[in-house]
Amino acid sequence: MSGPTAGTGRGTASGTTLLVLAKAPVPGRVKTRLTPPYTPAEAARIAEASLADTLDAVLATPVRRRVLVLDGEPGPWLPEGIEVLPQCAGGLDERIAAAFATCTGPALLIGMDTPQVSPALLAPALAAHGPGDAWFGPAEDGGFWALGLTEPDSSLLRGVPMSVPETGRVQRQRLHDAGLVVRELALLRDVDTARDARLVAAEAPHGRFARSLKGGTPPTARARSAEAGAPAMARALSTTTNPSQTGPRP
Repeated sequence: MSGPTAGTGRGTASGTTLLVLAKAPVPGRVKTRLTPPYTPAEAARIAEASLADTLDAVLATPVRRRVLVLDGEPGPWLPEGIEVLPQCAGGLDERIAAAFATCTGPALLIGMDTPQVSPALLAPALAAHGPGDAWFGPAEDGGFWALGLTEPDSSLLRGVPMSVPETGRVQRQRLHDAGLVVRELALLRDVDTARDARLVAAEAPHGRFARSLKGGTPPTARARSAEAGAPAMARALSTTTNPSQTGPRP
């Protein structure tokens, strides 16, 4: 387990804690909406690549503290310089709230489903801001990919319905109702489906995530390819085999 390391990223370190909420990439437990077309093992490999790209971006971002809040056990994919804390039990709202509760001072939380994230995308939320500021990173599916609070308060998260189309709207309204100044980060697509994966890989073609998609063609595509190749193979065999030839038989 790696310990906290500050100032690894370039530039002057912000006083912010950067949190990553994630699941260990275990087949059958992560990216289940990618199966089908991918197998559970392929989906886990894609999830591992997404998490690795995310942690690379975290390490390159100048912050005071970097924390992976993990459901599961760390693996070889965990780089040095990341502190690991276990996720608590409960719904996603409870787990996010508990992650913020581990912080003193400004905190910014992201997930593992946006491997296209970069220090530049996170930078606005790391600048100096006054008390009562919040940063909100909207996701294209109606949720959010990032949430920053200059004064972490778990009550701002608990009870927000998660993983539904109105998640982002309800969470943003909760921040406004608390009197916070809510500032926007860029709109990003998070990876839930195979189509999402292809689109995100096109946005960030040089990362591990994009390479992981190239390394595993979905089974349905493999099957179509095999079916298309079968007639051609049969034709080739028919033109090269002479029925009158005799020889040893198995």
